[in-house]
Amino acid sequence: MRPQASSPEGDARRRDPARRAGRRIIAAALALGLIAAAADGARAAFWRWIDATPLPLLAVETGTEVLARDGSLLRAFQVGDGLWRLAPPAAGVDPRFRQMLIAWEDRRFSEHAGVDPRAVIRAGAQALRHGRVISGASTLSMQTARLLERGPTADWGGKLRQARLAMALERRIGKTGIMALYLRLAPYGGNTEGVRAASLMWFGKEPTRLTPAEAALLVALPQAPEARRPDIPARRAEALIARNRVLDRAEAEGILDAEAADLARAAPMPTTRRPFPNHAALLAERLRRENPGALRIETTIDPQLQRAAEGLIARAVAGQSDRVSAAAILADHSSGEILAEIGTAAYGDTPRDGFVDMTRALRSPGSTLKPFVYALGFDDGLIHPETLIEDRPAIFGRWQPQNFDRHFRGTVTIRRALQDSLNIPVVRVAEALGPARIMATLRRAGMQVEVKGGTPGLALVLGGAGVSLYDLVGGYAALAEGGQTVALHETHRQGEPGAQSRLVGRAAAWQIGHILSRLPPPQGRPAGRVAYKTGTSYGHRDALAIGYDGRFVAGVWLGRADGTPVPGAFGGDLAAPVLFDLFDMLGARRKALPPPPPETLIVANPNLPAPLRRFTPAGSTSAATAAAGLTMNGQADPLTIVFPPDGAELELSSGSRIPVRLRGGVPPYTWLLNGAPAAIASPEQMTQITGTPGLSELTVTDSTGTTRRARLRMIRP
Repeated sequence: MRPQASSPEGDARRRDPARRAGRRIIAAALALGLIAAAADGARAAFWRWIDATPLPLLAVETGTEVLARDGSLLRAFQVGDGLWRLAPPAAGVDPRFRQMLIAWEDRRFSEHAGVDPRAVIRAGAQALRHGRVISGASTLSMQTARLLERGPTADWGGKLRQARLAMALERRIGKTGIMALYLRLAPYGGNTEGVRAASLMWFGKEPTRLTPAEAALLVALPQAPEARRPDIPARRAEALIARNRVLDRAEAEGILDAEAADLARAAPMPTTRRPFPNHAALLAERLRRENPGALRIETTIDPQLQRAAEGLIARAVAGQSDRVSAAAILADHSSGEILAEIGTAAYGDTPRDGFVDMTRALRSPGSTLKPFVYALGFDDGLIHPETLIEDRPAIFGRWQPQNFDRHFRGTVTIRRALQDSLNIPVVRVAEALGPARIMATLRRAGMQVEVKGGTPGLALVLGGAGVSLYDLVGGYAALAEGGQTVALHETHRQGEPGAQSRLVGRAAAWQIGHILSRLPPPQGRPAGRVAYKTGTSYGHRDALAIGYDGRFVAGVWLGRADGTPVPGAFGGDLAAPVLFDLFDMLGARRKALPPPPPETLIVANPNLPAPLRRFTPAGSTSAATAAAGLTMNGQADPLTIVFPPDGAELELSSGSRIPVRLRGGVPPYTWLLNGAPAAIASPEQMTQITGTPGLSELTVTDSTGTTRRARLRMIRP
């Protein structure tokens, strides 16, 4: 029988690519059907072949996320190939988005094993009937396989490989795993992959809660991510059409009612790509360096306070030179948690050195170390806030310091010397304490203080050292916590309980806070709410303000990151207003400064013990004899109990230990409490004894037999 001659029309149909594709699709579907209907042995061999499929790497790299204390995103980082790709949020993706995605891409996603035979037959039949491809047969599993391989799938072999991999994925990681991969890998245009990165880029929000219009756009974009980019005017219409088709399907499937679908179709399209969150940028960079490989870094940062503080810092430099920067830290001193941290006024700004973290840079602290000197003096019983001290020209070795304004006030109280930030009085006290002792105390507070040559001198207390803003805030946190050291931290891991130490006693710390809280606040704010100190470094290179209330501690720095002067920059003028703005933004969360502890001696100068009424400069004859316990006539100073004063009420600390301190007399000293020995032959004028609740009588006797007594009441906290 002779073969029938073919017609030109028949040859054209056989050569048509779409018809050939349709026949292949149908053939593949029939093959799958035959396999499904085959004998058990054939099916088992087929699935062994599927299980032997080489799988690509399933661990999809996602960018590191630095999170605020509430789990919101502070900053995200791109993955190594420059892509914005993030893991879906911990709270999950909007369920309606998932419903729309399945309804649009793969209605039988929950039923098939990776390939949908019905969809394959439908697509093939449509291609045969219309002479072109009308719809695809790719399932979500197959699309995920294609995204994993990132290889060509337009050819017949590629489609088969994709189908085999999809079925292998179904058996290996299941529907949940496939959906998780798709949500990470789906393309959304440019260098953005994954639904979370896309939602942040197009809507500036997490995909946890999406409007129907937003969800529909995120479903439509991966099919043609570049052709449907809504930020390109020429492609916006295509994006709108695709989004509305998804909404039509959602309405048809009952995911949306008619009213919700109509509102969604009328919703405007996004027209720009939004920047990814970038708060606490320098802090985030440092934490990523310190935690290599970490995908999620949880911090103590309060996102609302962080954003507000960033705005304050940006406004603080708005009227300054374009090279002036600023930094700030806000922390809860009761827990040590840092709530806001801004390392630069303009991240990435070249003139302002916007990549330099000025919270960690070593800079001159100006006068901000003075409170620690006076606190040590108070704690030693060397001075009292009402002690008189001389503010007159003085030479210390070969150094003759000056006050900042080059004027001298004569005889002043320690209180006024600190409030006016006078230089000569604090150097006098520092000389009596010793620079090494002061340095050791600062370092015990966690402050990494650097001095030229490594050996501290008296210039340390006037800013002759390098200290970071971070460490200064930590030191002031100790004063705010009654003299107990505080470990500041930005992550919960850093905040694990560790060793704490006492910097100074509670009374000394309270006295410092009380003095600083009476400084006139800037811009007419009410006094008494914040204890603060300002500082200006030599040459106007740094302007500082550090302060605290009953719960929060904060610090502000302004200057140039390169260390060059800022003419006319003063801590009180530039930094203090920003510091008080930080406290103002806390609102009702603020807490009043605490009352004095029971052991605090609050009296006027005439009522002070004689040795505390006037400070005797170190190095003078009277100072030398006083140090030996003698008067200028070679006689012993009168034996005096400095603390506790007669009639005091004391709160027993842990272990029931109370500090006792005296002046004068001739060592050694013997202390009795209610007639029982408490400290025998002590060579020191300061010690601790064990107390018990109730009324007590404290007695001290020196080597000459001179005795002094003080009556006191001790109570449990």
